[in-house]
Amino acid sequence: MKKGLLLINLGSPDSTRVSDVRSYLKEFLSDPDVIDLPALGRNLLLYGVIIPFRPAKSAEAYRTIWTEDGSPLIHHTRLLTREVQSRVPDLDVKMAMRYGNPSIESAILEFRRQGVERIHAVALYPQYSTASMGSSYKQLMRVNENLQDPLFLSTEPAFYNNEGFLNAWVEIIRETMQPETHVLFSFHGIPERQVLKSSQDASCQIGECCDTQTPSFCYRAQCLHTAREVARRLQLPEDSWEVTFQSRLGRTPWLKPYTDLRLQELPGEGKKKITIVSPSFVADCLETLEELNIRGREDFMAAGGEEFTFVPSLNENRTWIQTVVQMARTTLD
Repeated sequence: MKKGLLLINLGSPDSTRVSDVRSYLKEFLSDPDVIDLPALGRNLLLYGVIIPFRPAKSAEAYRTIWTEDGSPLIHHTRLLTREVQSRVPDLDVKMAMRYGNPSIESAILEFRRQGVERIHAVALYPQYSTASMGSSYKQLMRVNENLQDPLFLSTEPAFYNNEGFLNAWVEIIRETMQPETHVLFSFHGIPERQVLKSSQDASCQIGECCDTQTPSFCYRAQCLHTAREVARRLQLPEDSWEVTFQSRLGRTPWLKPYTDLRLQELPGEGKKKITIVSPSFVADCLETLEELNIRGREDFMAAGGEEFTFVPSLNENRTWIQTVVQMARTTLD
Protein backbone atom coordinates (compact mmCIF):
# COMPACT_ATOMS: atom_id res chain seq x y z
CA MET A 1 0.00 0.00 0.00
CA LYS A 2 1.44 3.37 -1.04
CA LYS A 3 1.48 5.77 1.89
CA GLY A 4 1.59 9.53 2.33
CA LEU A 5 1.95 12.25 4.94
CA LEU A 6 -0.13 15.44 4.83
CA LEU A 7 1.02 18.52 6.76
CA ILE A 8 -1.82 21.00 7.31
CA ASN A 9 -1.37 24.62 8.34
CA LEU A 10 -3.89 27.43 8.68
CA GLY A 11 -3.28 29.36 5.47
CA SER A 12 -2.49 32.73 3.97
CA PRO A 13 -3.75 35.07 1.24
CA ASP A 14 -2.31 34.44 -2.21
CA SER A 15 -0.86 37.96 -2.23
CA THR A 16 -1.02 41.23 -0.36
CA ARG A 17 -3.63 42.64 -2.73
CA VAL A 18 -6.74 43.72 -0.86
CA SER A 19 -8.90 41.50 -3.07
CA ASP A 20 -6.85 38.40 -2.19
CA VAL A 21 -6.87 39.27 1.51
CA ARG A 22 -10.63 39.81 1.36
CA SER A 23 -11.16 36.39 -0.25
CA TYR A 24 -8.97 34.73 2.37
CA LEU A 25 -10.68 36.41 5.31
CA LYS A 26 -14.10 35.57 3.89
CA GLU A 27 -13.23 31.87 3.66
CA PHE A 28 -11.50 31.84 7.04
CA LEU A 29 -14.03 33.76 9.09
CA SER A 30 -17.13 32.23 7.53
CA ASP A 31 -16.11 28.90 9.10
CA PRO A 32 -18.60 28.24 11.93
CA ASP A 33 -15.80 26.59 13.90
CA VAL A 34 -13.84 29.86 13.87
CA ILE A 35 -16.67 32.30 14.60
CA ASP A 36 -18.95 29.97 16.51
CA LEU A 37 -22.00 32.20 16.53
CA PRO A 38 -25.44 31.46 15.08
CA ALA A 39 -25.43 31.96 11.32
CA LEU A 40 -27.24 35.31 11.50
CA GLY A 41 -24.85 36.75 14.06
CA ARG A 42 -21.80 35.39 12.24
CA ASN A 43 -22.93 36.89 8.93
CA LEU A 44 -23.71 40.24 10.51
CA LEU A 45 -20.24 40.36 12.04
CA LEU A 46 -18.50 39.11 8.89
CA TYR A 47 -20.31 41.14 6.25
CA GLY A 48 -21.32 44.12 8.34
CA VAL A 49 -18.06 44.76 10.21
CA ILE A 50 -15.10 42.64 9.08
CA ILE A 51 -15.28 42.38 5.28
CA PRO A 52 -16.04 46.10 4.64
CA PHE A 53 -13.16 47.38 6.79
CA ARG A 54 -10.58 44.74 7.75
CA PRO A 55 -9.12 43.57 4.38
CA ALA A 56 -7.30 46.84 3.65
CA LYS A 57 -5.82 46.97 7.15
CA SER A 58 -4.82 43.30 7.05
CA ALA A 59 -3.29 43.72 3.59
CA GLU A 60 -1.12 46.52 4.93
CA ALA A 61 0.00 44.27 7.80
CA TYR A 62 0.83 41.43 5.41
CA ARG A 63 2.98 43.79 3.32
CA THR A 64 5.25 44.40 6.31
CA ILE A 65 6.21 40.71 6.47
CA TRP A 66 5.88 39.56 2.83
CA THR A 67 9.11 38.33 1.28
CA GLU A 68 10.44 37.44 -2.15
CA ASP A 69 9.21 33.92 -1.37
CA GLY A 70 5.73 35.23 -0.59
CA SER A 71 3.89 34.43 2.60
CA PRO A 72 6.27 33.42 5.44
CA LEU A 73 3.76 30.83 6.66
CA ILE A 74 3.54 29.18 3.23
CA HIS A 75 7.30 29.46 2.73
CA HIS A 76 8.23 27.82 6.04
CA THR A 77 5.60 25.11 5.67
CA ARG A 78 6.91 24.34 2.19
CA LEU A 79 10.48 24.09 3.48
CA LEU A 80 9.36 21.85 6.35
CA THR A 81 7.58 19.61 3.84
CA ARG A 82 10.72 19.35 1.71
CA GLU A 83 12.93 18.56 4.69
CA VAL A 84 10.58 15.89 5.97
CA GLN A 85 10.26 14.39 2.47
CA SER A 86 14.05 14.11 2.21
CA ARG A 87 14.06 12.00 5.38
CA VAL A 88 11.16 9.69 4.42
CA PRO A 89 11.75 8.82 0.74
CA ASP A 90 9.31 5.92 0.95
CA LEU A 91 6.43 8.27 1.75
CA ASP A 92 4.74 10.93 -0.36
CA VAL A 93 4.76 14.15 1.70
CA LYS A 94 2.48 17.06 0.83
CA MET A 95 1.32 20.24 2.49
CA ALA A 96 -2.11 21.85 2.53
CA MET A 97 -3.78 24.90 4.02
CA ARG A 98 -7.12 24.86 5.80
CA TYR A 99 -7.93 28.16 4.10
CA GLY A 100 -6.46 29.43 0.87
CA ASN A 101 -3.96 27.55 -1.30
CA PRO A 102 -2.86 24.82 -1.63
CA SER A 103 -6.17 23.50 -0.36
CA ILE A 104 -6.80 20.27 1.49
CA GLU A 105 -8.97 19.14 -1.40
CA SER A 106 -6.20 19.67 -3.97
CA ALA A 107 -3.74 17.69 -1.83
CA ILE A 108 -6.13 14.77 -1.37
CA LEU A 109 -6.91 14.64 -5.08
CA GLU A 110 -3.19 14.69 -5.87
CA PHE A 111 -2.59 11.82 -3.43
CA ARG A 112 -5.34 9.88 -5.20
CA ARG A 113 -3.92 10.58 -8.67
CA GLN A 114 -0.52 9.31 -7.52
CA GLY A 115 -1.99 6.07 -6.24
CA VAL A 116 -1.58 6.80 -2.53
CA GLU A 117 -4.09 4.78 -0.51
CA ARG A 118 -3.11 5.50 3.10
CA ILE A 119 -2.24 8.89 4.57
CA HIS A 120 -1.46 10.27 7.99
CA ALA A 121 -2.40 13.91 8.52
CA VAL A 122 -0.64 16.24 10.93
CA ALA A 123 -2.44 19.51 11.64
CA LEU A 124 0.42 21.81 12.62
CA TYR A 125 -1.27 23.28 15.68
CA PRO A 126 0.39 22.04 18.89
CA GLN A 127 -2.59 22.70 21.17
CA TYR A 128 -6.08 21.51 20.27
CA SER A 129 -8.90 23.91 19.57
CA THR A 130 -12.06 23.41 17.56
CA ALA A 131 -11.20 26.49 15.50
CA SER A 132 -7.84 25.15 14.33
CA MET A 133 -7.16 21.42 14.58
CA GLY A 134 -10.82 20.50 14.86
CA SER A 135 -11.81 22.48 11.77
CA SER A 136 -8.85 21.20 9.74
CA TYR A 137 -9.61 17.56 10.44
CA LYS A 138 -13.33 18.06 9.79
CA GLN A 139 -12.53 19.52 6.38
CA LEU A 140 -10.13 16.66 5.68
CA MET A 141 -12.84 14.11 6.46
CA ARG A 142 -15.44 15.94 4.37
CA VAL A 143 -13.14 16.01 1.35
CA ASN A 144 -12.18 12.37 1.73
CA GLU A 145 -15.77 11.20 2.12
CA ASN A 146 -16.66 12.84 -1.20
CA LEU A 147 -14.19 10.65 -3.08
CA GLN A 148 -15.54 7.67 -5.00
CA ASP A 149 -12.93 5.55 -3.19
CA PRO A 150 -11.88 7.31 0.02
CA LEU A 151 -8.32 7.10 1.29
CA PHE A 152 -7.49 5.35 4.55
CA LEU A 153 -6.89 8.24 6.94
CA SER A 154 -5.34 8.73 10.36
CA THR A 155 -4.77 12.00 12.18
CA GLU A 156 -2.15 13.20 14.65
CA PRO A 157 -3.58 14.42 17.96
CA ALA A 158 -2.48 17.61 19.69
CA PHE A 159 1.27 17.43 20.34
CA TYR A 160 1.57 20.12 23.03
CA ASN A 161 3.40 17.62 25.26
CA ASN A 162 5.52 15.90 22.59
CA GLU A 163 9.12 15.64 23.79
CA GLY A 164 10.61 16.55 20.42
CA PHE A 165 8.32 19.56 20.07
CA LEU A 166 9.20 20.82 23.55
CA ASN A 167 12.93 20.23 23.08
CA ALA A 168 12.92 22.06 19.76
CA TRP A 169 11.50 25.13 21.48
CA VAL A 170 14.08 24.87 24.24
CA GLU A 171 16.87 24.83 21.64
CA ILE A 172 15.59 27.93 19.84
CA ILE A 173 14.90 29.87 23.02
CA ARG A 174 18.37 29.10 24.42
CA GLU A 175 19.94 30.35 21.18
CA THR A 176 17.96 33.61 21.32
CA MET A 177 17.15 34.51 24.93
CA GLN A 178 19.16 37.22 26.62
CA PRO A 179 20.23 36.94 30.30
CA GLU A 180 18.14 38.50 33.08
CA THR A 181 15.05 38.77 30.93
CA HIS A 182 11.37 38.19 31.61
CA VAL A 183 9.94 35.51 29.30
CA LEU A 184 6.49 35.98 27.83
CA PHE A 185 4.88 32.83 26.37
CA SER A 186 2.25 34.30 24.05
CA PHE A 187 -0.30 31.80 22.72
CA HIS A 188 -2.98 32.47 20.13
CA GLY A 189 -6.17 33.37 21.95
CA ILE A 190 -9.64 31.95 21.47
CA PRO A 191 -13.00 33.07 22.92
CA GLU A 192 -13.64 31.81 26.43
CA ARG A 193 -16.93 30.30 25.23
CA GLN A 194 -15.01 27.93 22.96
CA VAL A 195 -12.99 26.63 25.89
CA LEU A 196 -16.18 26.06 27.89
CA LYS A 197 -17.82 24.24 24.96
CA SER A 198 -14.84 21.88 24.62
CA SER A 199 -14.48 21.26 28.34
CA GLN A 200 -15.56 17.84 29.56
CA ASP A 201 -16.09 19.30 33.04
CA ALA A 202 -19.45 21.02 33.43
CA SER A 203 -18.07 23.01 36.38
CA CYS A 204 -15.20 24.51 34.32
CA GLN A 205 -14.79 28.22 35.02
CA ILE A 206 -11.51 28.75 33.12
CA GLY A 207 -9.45 29.04 36.26
CA GLU A 208 -7.03 27.14 38.46
CA CYS A 209 -8.22 23.76 37.17
CA CYS A 210 -6.09 24.38 34.05
CA ASP A 211 -3.01 24.41 36.29
CA THR A 212 -3.72 21.11 38.01
CA GLN A 213 -5.77 18.86 35.72
CA THR A 214 -4.39 16.72 32.91
CA PRO A 215 -5.29 18.56 29.68
CA SER A 216 -7.90 16.87 27.53
CA PHE A 217 -9.64 19.06 24.96
CA CYS A 218 -8.98 22.16 27.07
CA TYR A 219 -6.96 24.54 24.91
CA ARG A 220 -5.96 26.75 27.82
CA ALA A 221 -4.73 23.81 29.89
CA GLN A 222 -2.65 22.55 26.97
CA CYS A 223 -1.09 25.99 26.49
CA LEU A 224 -0.18 26.19 30.17
CA HIS A 225 1.26 22.68 30.05
CA THR A 226 3.50 23.58 27.09
CA ALA A 227 4.74 26.73 28.81
CA ARG A 228 5.42 24.97 32.11
CA GLU A 229 7.37 22.17 30.44
CA VAL A 230 9.50 24.55 28.36
CA ALA A 231 10.15 26.75 31.40
CA ARG A 232 11.13 23.69 33.45
CA ARG A 233 13.58 22.53 30.82
CA LEU A 234 15.06 26.02 30.67
CA GLN A 235 15.21 26.12 34.49
CA LEU A 236 13.41 29.45 34.56
CA PRO A 237 12.51 30.78 38.02
CA GLU A 238 8.74 30.89 38.56
CA ASP A 239 8.66 34.68 38.73
CA SER A 240 10.64 35.11 35.51
CA TRP A 241 7.98 33.96 33.03
CA GLU A 242 4.25 34.16 32.34
CA VAL A 243 1.60 33.10 29.83
CA THR A 244 -0.51 35.50 27.77
CA PHE A 245 -2.91 35.23 24.82
CA GLN A 246 -2.88 37.26 21.62
CA SER A 247 -4.92 38.01 18.47
CA ARG A 248 -8.34 38.57 20.02
CA LEU A 249 -11.18 39.62 17.72
CA GLY A 250 -14.44 41.31 18.67
CA ARG A 251 -15.80 42.35 22.04
CA THR A 252 -16.61 39.02 23.67
CA PRO A 253 -14.21 37.77 26.38
CA TRP A 254 -11.18 35.87 25.09
CA LEU A 255 -8.60 33.98 27.10
CA LYS A 256 -6.67 36.27 29.43
CA PRO A 257 -4.31 37.90 30.13
CA TYR A 258 -4.07 39.68 26.79
CA THR A 259 -0.59 39.91 25.28
CA ASP A 260 -0.97 43.45 23.92
CA LEU A 261 -2.05 44.82 27.30
CA ARG A 262 0.69 42.99 29.20
CA LEU A 263 3.33 44.42 26.86
CA GLN A 264 2.20 47.87 27.86
CA GLU A 265 2.08 47.01 31.58
CA LEU A 266 5.35 45.14 32.05
CA PRO A 267 7.76 48.12 31.94
CA GLY A 268 5.80 49.77 34.73
CA GLU A 269 6.26 46.63 36.82
CA GLY A 270 10.02 46.84 36.43
CA LYS A 271 10.21 44.18 33.70
CA LYS A 272 11.93 46.27 31.04
CA LYS A 273 13.76 43.42 29.32
CA ILE A 274 11.62 40.68 27.85
CA THR A 275 11.90 37.67 25.58
CA ILE A 276 8.71 36.80 23.73
CA VAL A 277 7.91 33.29 22.49
CA SER A 278 4.78 32.03 20.71
CA PRO A 279 4.56 28.23 21.12
CA SER A 280 1.13 27.90 19.50
CA PHE A 281 2.75 28.44 16.10
CA VAL A 282 5.31 26.18 14.44
CA ALA A 283 6.01 28.54 11.52
CA ASP A 284 6.48 32.29 11.55
CA CYS A 285 3.46 34.13 10.21
CA LEU A 286 1.47 37.35 10.51
CA GLU A 287 0.75 36.73 14.19
CA THR A 288 4.40 36.29 15.13
CA LEU A 289 6.22 38.60 12.72
CA GLU A 290 3.81 41.53 12.54
CA GLU A 291 1.62 41.30 15.64
CA LEU A 292 4.44 40.46 18.05
CA ASN A 293 7.77 41.49 16.53
CA ILE A 294 6.54 44.76 15.01
CA ARG A 295 3.45 46.04 16.85
CA GLY A 296 4.24 44.27 20.10
CA ARG A 297 7.79 45.58 20.09
CA GLU A 298 6.58 49.13 19.42
CA ASP A 299 4.04 48.98 22.25
CA PHE A 300 6.56 47.59 24.73
CA MET A 301 9.27 50.12 23.91
CA ALA A 302 6.79 53.02 23.91
CA ALA A 303 5.70 51.97 27.43
CA GLY A 304 9.27 52.25 28.71
CA GLY A 305 10.76 48.91 27.76
CA GLU A 306 14.49 48.70 27.18
CA GLU A 307 15.10 45.34 25.47
CA PHE A 308 12.68 43.29 23.37
CA THR A 309 13.92 39.89 22.18
CA PHE A 310 11.75 38.05 19.67
CA VAL A 311 12.21 34.28 19.45
CA PRO A 312 11.54 32.94 15.94
CA SER A 313 9.23 29.97 15.49
CA LEU A 314 10.29 26.36 14.95
CA ASN A 315 10.31 26.78 11.17
CA GLU A 316 13.03 24.38 9.93
CA ASN A 317 14.66 23.52 13.25
CA ARG A 318 16.27 20.07 12.92
CA THR A 319 14.76 18.68 16.11
CA TRP A 320 11.32 19.82 14.96
CA ILE A 321 11.80 18.25 11.51
CA GLN A 322 12.80 14.97 13.13
CA THR A 323 9.77 15.19 15.42
CA VAL A 324 7.44 15.40 12.41
CA VAL A 325 9.28 12.48 10.82
CA GLN A 326 8.76 10.47 14.00
CA MET A 327 5.03 11.28 13.98
CA ALA A 328 4.79 9.80 10.50
CA ARG A 329 6.94 6.76 11.28
CA THR A 330 5.05 5.93 14.48
CA THR A 331 1.76 5.68 12.59
CA LEU A 332 2.69 4.56 9.08
CA ASP A 333 5.50 2.06 9.67
